[in-house]
Amino acid sequence: MAKKKSPTPEPELVDIVDASDRPLLVMSKAEAHRQSLFHRSVMVLVYNAQGKLYLQKRGANKDLYPGRFDLSATGHVRAGEARRDAAARELHEELGLRAKTLTFIDAIPASQETAYEFVTLFSAGRIPETPRPNPEEVAGGMFVDAGELAALTRSYRDMLTPAVVRFFEEKALFSPTE
Repeated sequence: MAKKKSPTPEPELVDIVDASDRPLLVMSKAEAHRQSLFHRSVMVLVYNAQGKLYLQKRGANKDLYPGRFDLSATGHVRAGEARRDAAARELHEELGLRAKTLTFIDAIPASQETAYEFVTLFSAGRIPETPRPNPEEVAGGMFVDAGELAALTRSYRDMLTPAVVRFFEEKALFSPTE
């Protein structure tokens, strides 16, 4: 009996946008990265009851920054998808969490530093559930407070993604309410 071939996964499609973040066309995420074309991504911050920020450890299979600590949940905005919807989807796919609300925190224009991605940062606030990292997406994680992240940024910068460092240095990760 012949083995059944597993279906080839569909490529993740993203909107390619111009320098003003206006949609131009749709193509695969892989091709957008290969050609260094402008597209969109989201990042989500998750805090525990004590106000500590969850940092995910990126999987070893990731193209960019494998094994480094990143913000709680991160990912690409799919073609035609709203940024807030993408943030909710990534939060659930990567950490098995659902947020009551997602609050806009900041946005970064696309550049070589952001891998040509227009990045939108959201906060899910304090979530009572424990993150359940999806091993296909995330290699684990940890909660840190502002002092611990300051020490990591100062002494172990190469263990963090540029996004963690940038948003920490811009004071976007810890507010008086977190």
